[in-house]
Formats: sequence, C-alpha cells, structure tokens
Amino acid sequence: MIDKIKESRGVEAPVTPADSTLISSGTGTKGPEEHALPEGLQSDMDLCLKILRNVIGEYDENLLKKFDELLDDVVVASREHWVSADKISADSPAAKSLEAAVELIDDSDLHQKEMLARAFTTYFHLVNLSEENYRVHSLRKRESGVPKNADTDPVNELTMAFQQLTREVGYDKAIELLNKLEFHPVFTAHPTEARRKAVEGKIRRVAELLAVRRQLGGSDLRECDRKLYNEIDALFRTSPIALKKPTPVEEADTIIDIFDNTLFDTIPAVYRRFDDWLLGDKAGKAKPICPAFVHPGSWIGSDRDGNPNVTAKVSRTVARKFYNHMLEKLEEATRTVGRNLTMENETTPASPELLNLWSHQKEMSETLTNKAEFISSKEPHRAVMIVIADRLAATRDRNADLMYKTAEDFVADLRIVQDSLAKAGALRSAYGPLQNLIWQVETFGFHMVQMEFRQHSVVHKRALDDIREHGLHGERGELQPMTREVLDTFRALGAIQKRNGKKAAGRYIISFTKSAQNVRDVYELNRLAFAHPEDAPTLDVIPLFEQLEDLENSVGVLDEIIKIPEVQQRLKETNGKMEVMLGYSDSSKDAGPTTSILALHETEVRVAAWAKKHNIDLTLFHGRGGAVGRGGGPANRAVLAQPVGSVNCRFKLTEQGEVIFARYGNPVLGLRHIESVAAATLLQSAPSISKLNTDMTEKYKPMADKLNEASHQHFLDLLHTPDFAAWFSTVTPLTEVGLLPIGSRPAKRGLGAKSLDDLRTIPWVFSWSEARINLAAWYGLGTACEKFGDLKTLRKAYEEWPLFSTFIDNIEMSLSKTDERIARMYLALGDREDLNKKVLDEMRLTRKWVLDIVGDDYPLQHRHVLGQAIRVRSPYVDALSITQVRMLREVRELSDKKEISESQTAGFIYVILCTVSGVAAGLQNTG
Repeated sequence: MIDKIKESRGVEAPVTPADSTLISSGTGTKGPEEHALPEGLQSDMDLCLKILRNVIGEYDENLLKKFDELLDDVVVASREHWVSADKISADSPAAKSLEAAVELIDDSDLHQKEMLARAFTTYFHLVNLSEENYRVHSLRKRESGVPKNADTDPVNELTMAFQQLTREVGYDKAIELLNKLEFHPVFTAHPTEARRKAVEGKIRRVAELLAVRRQLGGSDLRECDRKLYNEIDALFRTSPIALKKPTPVEEADTIIDIFDNTLFDTIPAVYRRFDDWLLGDKAGKAKPICPAFVHPGSWIGSDRDGNPNVTAKVSRTVARKFYNHMLEKLEEATRTVGRNLTMENETTPASPELLNLWSHQKEMSETLTNKAEFISSKEPHRAVMIVIADRLAATRDRNADLMYKTAEDFVADLRIVQDSLAKAGALRSAYGPLQNLIWQVETFGFHMVQMEFRQHSVVHKRALDDIREHGLHGERGELQPMTREVLDTFRALGAIQKRNGKKAAGRYIISFTKSAQNVRDVYELNRLAFAHPEDAPTLDVIPLFEQLEDLENSVGVLDEIIKIPEVQQRLKETNGKMEVMLGYSDSSKDAGPTTSILALHETEVRVAAWAKKHNIDLTLFHGRGGAVGRGGGPANRAVLAQPVGSVNCRFKLTEQGEVIFARYGNPVLGLRHIESVAAATLLQSAPSISKLNTDMTEKYKPMADKLNEASHQHFLDLLHTPDFAAWFSTVTPLTEVGLLPIGSRPAKRGLGAKSLDDLRTIPWVFSWSEARINLAAWYGLGTACEKFGDLKTLRKAYEEWPLFSTFIDNIEMSLSKTDERIARMYLALGDREDLNKKVLDEMRLTRKWVLDIVGDDYPLQHRHVLGQAIRVRSPYVDALSITQVRMLREVRELSDKKEISESQTAGFIYVILCTVSGVAAGLQNTG
C-alpha cells in the first residue's frame, strides 16, 4: 500500500477526502430529496414507540389515552406547518389541531402533565438511540462493502485524507505532516447536558439491546424484547431531573465514564486502523507509522471562572481521581498483555536489554521478581511484564521504592519488551496488543487527561490589589478569601505537576483577556504563591479573547505578551510553541452570530499572520459550544474552513455537555468522529484547501464586510432596546433553565453585573432554544442579506466559500428547529409587541433568505435522513413545548396574584423542568 501511495502523487484528484456526507470541502452541495426514513431506522423507532405505549398503558390506561390524543393533535398540527408555516389559516386542520392540543394540556392536572412530559421525554431518548443505532449500522454496512485489499477505504476518512495529501505534496511530506498531527478535545463541565446520570445508564443499556436485536430470533429475540420492556419501563418511571446539582468531583465521573466506555480502547483503534491500511500485508509485523496524535484535556475540576465550587482542594482531588483511575486501567491492560506473552525462552529468547531490565527489576524487589518467576519461570517476556504491572500498582500506592516516576519510564520498559520480541522474530506479539498498550500510554500518560486551569482576568487583578494593600501574608490586614483561594490554586497546580507530571496540569487560561498585563498578573501570582521559586509550577499561560473588541485587539495584545520574560522563556523551551484561545460563545452573545463567525475568521487570519511573522508555532484553541449560537456544528467542516496557517496539523476545541455523549458515547461513532476530525486537520494542510480558503476569503470579503456591518447593527438594536433583558427572562424559561441540576456551575459569573452582560452564553442559547426561537443562532442575518440584496452573489458564496456554506448550513439546521406558532405562545408571556415584532419579522426574513440561498422550499428539504428525522420528531417536541409554555403562563399568573403556595410552585417548577429536559432531548442541542 505504501508503494502505491508513493506513486499516486498528483494534484488533479478531488479535494474531498471521503464521501461528501461525512467530510465536506465546505461546498453547499446536497443529495436528492428523501421523503421517508430508512427502513431500519423507521423499524427501530416504531418498535420503541410500541413498547413505550405499552409501558404507559400498564402504568395508567387513561394516561395512554391522553398521550395518543395529544400525539394525534400535534402530528396533524405539525405536518402542514412544516412546509407552509405562513399559509396556515385559522380554520385549517393544522390550526384546529394545535388548539386541541393546547386545550388537552390545559385540561390535564399537574400529575398528568408531569407523566406526559416524562412519556415524551422518554420517547426522545429512544428516538435518539434509534438514530444512533442506524448510524452505526450504516457505517458498518458501508465498510463491509470495502474489499480487504482495496487501495482506498472511503469509510476511513483519515486514510482518504492522507492519500489526497500524498497526491498533492508527495509521500515524504505527507508523512512529515502526519507526524505533526495533533487532536486535542478538551472536555468541559459546561452545563448543557440536560440528562441525569441515572437516565444515561438506562439509555446505554437500551442502546446495547437495540444494537444486537437485528441478529436475534426465537427465544433470544423474546428475551431481548423482555429486557427492552424492562429498561424502557424503568426509564419512563425514573425522574428525568436529578435530585441535586453534581459537585465538580462528581462531574469528573462523566469523563471517566466516557474514558472507560470509549476513549481508552477506541483511540488506539483509530491508530491501528490507519496503520493497517498504510502498512497493508506488513500490518502487525512492522513498526507502526501512525503517531499517537490524540491528547485529551479537561476543564472539569479546574475551570474556576465563575464557579466558586471549583476550589484548589477540588482540583487536587479530581487530579488524583484521574491519575489513580488511569493507573488502574494501565495495570489491568499490562497484565492482560503480559498473560499472552507465554513464549518460552527456547522459541523466543530474551534480548540482552530485556535481561538487563530483569536484573534491574531484581535489584529493585526480589519479592516481585520471585513471584513473577514462580508464575512464568521459562517465559522471560511474561515475567518482566508481571513486574511492570506490579510497579504500576506501586505507583498508584505511591511506593517510592518501586513506583514509576514518569509515564515515559513506563513506556521505555514496554519498548524494551517490544524490541526483544521483535529481535526474537515474534513480530506479531511485538506489534500487536503490546503496541496498543504503548499507544494508550503515549495518548493518556499517567494523568488520563491534561487538566487546564481557567480563571477570569478580573479575579487576578483583584487578588494582586488585595496583596499589595494587605501584604502577601496579611501583614497589614486580612486577605480576602478569594485572594487566598487564588494563591492556593497555584499551589494546587504545583502539587499536581509534582505528583502526576508536568503534562497533567500546565496550561492556565485567562478568561476575558484584555491586555498583556493580564498575563503578567498570572505569572506574578504564580511566583508569590511559593516561598521557594523552584517549587513554582511550569505554566503556559493562554490568553482567551472572547468579546468582539478583544478579538479585534488580539494581535496588538499578543505583540505585548511575547515581550514578557516568562513567555519568552517558555517560547525558548518549547521551540516557539504558543497557544491562543478564541471564544465563540461570548462574541456571539454580544455581537450576534453573523458578526461572531466573520470576526473570529478575520481574527484567525490576523493571528496566523502574526505567528508566521514572529516564527511562532501557533495552536489556536477553539472555545466552541454544541449549539450553533455557540459556534457549534460539524467539527470537520469547521476545520476545513479555517484560514491558512491557523491549523498547522493541530486542532484543539472544547467538547461539552450533550456533545460529549453524542460524539463519544458510542465507541463506533466516537471512532468515526476522531477519524473525521483528524482527517480534516491533516487535509487542511493540502495546497488545494489552502488555496480555496485563501482565494474565497479574499473574493467574498466585500460581501462579508457588508453582512457583518448590517447584522451587527441590527443585533445591537435588539439588545439595546429598553428593558430587553427583563423581557428576555419573561418570554423564555431562563429562570427555570438556571434551576436545572445539570452542572456545578452557576448561570452567572458572579462578578457583580446585573444585566445580559454577565449572563453566561449557555443559558442565553438554551433559553432561546427551549422557546423554539433559537434567536442566538440566526438573529441579524436576514436583515443583513436583505440590505446586501444580491442573491446571486450569496448563492455563489454558498457554493464556493467553505466558511460561508458551513455557516449557512448550520443556520438552516437551526431554523428547522424553530416554530413560529409556538414561539408566539412564548412571546405572549411578555407585553412587548415591539420586541415580538422585531423577533418574528427577523425570523421570517432570515428563513426566506437562507432558503433562497440553499435552494430549499422549507428547511432541510434536500438533506439525507436529517431533514426527515427532524420532521418526524417535531410533533413530539411540540407537545412538550406547549406543555412548558402553558405551565409557565399559569405559574406566573398565580404567582402575580399570590394565589399559589411554595409547595405548589415547586410542583409546577418540577414539571417545567421535566419539559425542559425533554425539549433538550428532542432538539438535541441546548447550549
């Protein structure tokens, strides 16, 4: 295969590394319209609905009757609305059915509303599983059609990207770029996952049952269905709302769960699949070519920006939790690999290096080596591996005499075993499971994830002001608790580095970086926290530019940052490596989605040029959310749309909330996601991609500037309308979203602001999403397009410019989840007709222009599966949305009249929260 690839150089091949449904060059091309769901998906959905209806009937026959009645009403109401929302008359079947649905909900008592909300929420969990099951089945079916000896594997996007890169730059250069490849998913505790953990466990078990059901028959099928009934019944009867908010330490379990179920085994499988393709017949018998390019990070237990629950003590506890769990997994994996190295010395003699290692192990502990000899007296490789595993246990127990000081020392021992096996001719043993173990250590180290600390720039300034006024040790008055906590944070960072290694925690991110002084403040605090300079941790301080003004000023600030002595020292130590983080969320909330996307792109262009000028090896860290209003959307398309010099074979982004579960919850989908993002990251270096992005950015800059100016002004006009903030909290479930026990983090940063300025972007996006308006994703674009007026140019840009086509496609998807009829119900909760008109007029205008640009009559008309899947689930979302908005109206009216007790209010709030969770599950993006 390698020889064939080396011969394939040429630049005429298409840009796309794999089929356009999974990785796209950014063009707006779509497939043919599809009116029905695929048979397998429809079958699973029908089965789940059948079981759910039976479960509801077993619980309460009257509830089932209401469920069916409500479902009939919303299905009729939704069908006509989807394709002709602006043409429905008041006496049409759709309008009458919507009224009937409202009446049915109003006539239900509180308990019935709660159980209806649970029923529809349960259905969405099952639908989401059915779609996931279909995606897995489709991927496997497509891959089963690829011959084992095929020159290309269209399902493995990483192999396609590498082949495309080879055609353009040659094999040697492609290998050079491959060795630079890095993917850094950073898992955060941002509260956008509206499911409770008990629910997730049941969902995973249902998923496993659905996955195997198609292969079963007879008694096995009956038993599978019995288990499905059992799990779905339990899911329906389980409260969707957790009893309390999780602590940051409990949030760490989210990552451990994903690590155990997916990452630990899936990531080496990504490397192995690429190696198998590239090495061909030599696979498993030769040294691997694929580097360990995935390096997960985490903000859980270390992101203290606005979260007083994340303390220095918490950070130490979480780091220890990650470290101990990682060592347990590595010990288990090492023992498993060692048990299979049963080759005798006669058939597979030990190398001199392995014998030296054994001697070293004997000197270290005869107890361990005697035990290993007793188990494997004539199997030297196995004996050495037994001692290595025992040393990992000693490392976890902090036995100073036996423990490994670093993960690199552990890998060095594994490589001695590997080289010995290879020299003895046992190549398959050398480069089989043992290589997987080496990849796991190279990916996760002993730390599992690289903890990244984050704090607001204002907190650092206040801490330093406090120290200057009262003295470092409070000599002139007691220091504020926050100041002591800030100093303790740096001490915790130092302790984690000493215990778990520098890679375990070395990055410190400054939220709302305004100037180079913000970076100086962090280095000064790091010095002040330690009596002895040698105890201070090594830090890479990362500026985070998030608001529009900060993005515009970023290059000037960076010019000053690289003059700071500590930064210059780190640049020398890392061969010029530097990270800069860009925030998608706050720029979108403060300036509008169109301006945010264009401003971020322009900032990336300027920062990349700045890095090139100063010979800096740049990594841009993308602070993206799951929802479109927070920079969400397919990550691979986002990578391919990045400007030249901004990727450099490295892609780093935040993964949070429901996105973590969606991308990494299933091992098959997790593998494809990693391959897809890695493929795009590698391919972004191809000359054809660079030329396309550069040429199109330049060609459509005049258009972008006009859209930016008009959309920004229109967005600000809305935000600056008198009393907008109060109106926003009235017409959306903002308050109720803040009550969801889905994260340890408050909805506000708590730095003193009393307006939208300090509201976190997640509840801003989440609330508009729940109200079926999704304003955060599209507001301002319609007016901007109207003022620009040139549909021909907009369509051409959609076809040619990756950034614009990705943006428009994400907007279309977001619009498909809006509903003007239900939006009106939410807007009616307030008394501002002027603001209602602004929102609805802009929604219609944006919808009109987006559909004209993409050539659709209604949102997602020509999207394979996606459009129909959203249309199918739309009525069920409507039922929950109607329940939510009617209950919001009722509880607020009763509260205003003081006709409701505290316990009654709690009952209303609980049901509203059930609907919030259900709508989030139905729409599949929250914040």
